[in-house]
Amino acid sequence: MSMPAFYWGTGRRKTAVARVRLIPGEGSMVINGRTPEEHFGGVLSDSQLFLPFRVTGTEGRFNVTIKVEGGGVVGQAGAIRHGVARALLQADPESHRVPLRQAGLLTRDPRMKERKKYGLKRARKAPQYTKR
Repeated sequence: MSMPAFYWGTGRRKTAVARVRLIPGEGSMVINGRTPEEHFGGVLSDSQLFLPFRVTGTEGRFNVTIKVEGGGVVGQAGAIRHGVARALLQADPESHRVPLRQAGLLTRDPRMKERKKYGLKRARKAPQYTKR
């Protein structure tokens, strides 16, 4: 069986969705055609994005191309991390599954924003009660 040209994974967090491609290379990361510093504006440290590589010991072995949409900075970062972890799992399931699972990188974070209910100001905040 031949080696595929790339490995892919889809990551999700809140309302953000990241489509990740891992291509064997020297370890560069491109997010929506920009570097991570340009995309996140220096708000986010690269350590969060490269955590799956550190956990599996594959730093500098893959170039990463990412298309991410929806959500905010934290949601997009979580989606990218989830997508990279899934792509690494596709690259080598036997040796990468246990460390990624122990680091909690394969589990999709289920927390979402609660919907607003009628008669309330937000999801749970009620208008001020007046007795008279």
